[in-house]
Amino acid sequence: MTLLTVRHETVYRYVRPVRFGEHRMLVRPRDSMEQRLDSFSLKIFPEPSAIRWIHDVFGNGIAIAEFAEPAEQLRIVAGMVLDHTPELTPNFEIEVRAKTYPFDYGAVDGIDLAPNMRRQFPDEGEVDAWARRFVSVLGKTDTGHLLMTMTYAIKESFKYLRRPDPGTQHPAVTLSKRQGTCRDFALLMIEAARSLGFAARFVTGYLYSPARDGDHRGGGATHAWCQIYLPGAGWVEFDPTNGIIGTRDLIRVGVAREPQQAIPIAGTFIGRKDDYLGMDVEVTVERVTSPQDSMG
Repeated sequence: MTLLTVRHETVYRYVRPVRFGEHRMLVRPRDSMEQRLDSFSLKIFPEPSAIRWIHDVFGNGIAIAEFAEPAEQLRIVAGMVLDHTPELTPNFEIEVRAKTYPFDYGAVDGIDLAPNMRRQFPDEGEVDAWARRFVSVLGKTDTGHLLMTMTYAIKESFKYLRRPDPGTQHPAVTLSKRQGTCRDFALLMIEAARSLGFAARFVTGYLYSPARDGDHRGGGATHAWCQIYLPGAGWVEFDPTNGIIGTRDLIRVGVAREPQQAIPIAGTFIGRKDDYLGMDVEVTVERVTSPQDSMG
């Protein structure tokens, strides 16, 4: 058992008190076989006049807050403790029919996977050409090797950059510049995989950076990667920013078909555009070494 604590703080700053519109927060991790949420807290300043929880179309837990009083600052702090125990060397039991590429998802699964196979940027032919480089010209290609090679290629050949501005750049831009953020790399791999006929989706969450691996790229803020559906193995994690395959060091919070559907915190304020001073985000993920560590 590995216990991890996560503290995710977001602060919005303004010149003068402004009123806040509705804010949606995707910060509560999803329970699964390899990660179980032991405790979770969400503190918001100023205190919301109302807050409610819903599940969105992807099954993510969303907190929706409403505000009555204006303020010069909006501070949102999510704290949690998780039992996070993935396999160190995941062994994906891919069905025989899908062990080599290309393969067919089948009539039944294909219906449900279709939205995740649809390209977001279908006209970016350079992404298609790049993806085809991982397919053997001699015939069938080992599916696992194809996806692992693509993951490692992004990690080794692209420069990681932090970009505080919201949004993702087009995959063709990432490919041309050979640089980007974790969300840019995730979107590039999603579009490349979809161009080959794979079902892929976007994942937002947190990254644990243990000393054994040095510093992973993307720590200190929310992190992004992708999942690809493989028959027999299900949705498998691929983090092209760090070359991680499987859920080791990855804390999954939300999944979505496109990045803009998985923004950790989204909302509005009522005021002038120049009232907004900026946003600060800080995420810390630490391993619990004693029972007291998980209590505060």
